[in-house]
Amino acid sequence: MPFGMPPITDFCFLVEDVERSVAFYRDKLGFALRTKAEGFADFKTEHVAFALWEIDHIAKTVGISNKRAAPGVHKSIGAIELKKPEEIDVLYEKLVARGVSFISPPKDYPWQARCVYFADPDDYIWEIYSWLDELGGKRFGEVTE
Repeated sequence: MPFGMPPITDFCFLVEDVERSVAFYRDKLGFALRTKAEGFADFKTEHVAFALWEIDHIAKTVGISNKRAAPGVHKSIGAIELKKPEEIDVLYEKLVARGVSFISPPKDYPWQARCVYFADPDDYIWEIYSWLDELGGKRFGEVTE
């Protein structure tokens, strides 16, 4: 019998400046701020909490390294799934109007999803995607047991 992990409830990005990142996520992306403390903030979304923690603050508080990656070195991607591919273009236009800079316009990818990508102020990459219906409702690479 396989081990079953509980559902993911939170994820956190380590950031250089929590105030700058809060402004980006609240003012440009429209996330509602839930908690704010020294060096930390989080937002409640529909299914998970999304937190920001200043890298120097977590290093001092928890005792982890505060070593940074060079600009442009990406180690994670946050993703938001939309129900319909056409919603990607609508959201893309709204976010461009709010000043979000995208890596490229939305397009369809070989893994049967329409996607668009942008980076936050700390170079974390975000993907907004929707599965295409070309596989009769089955996602590319989807495992069925």
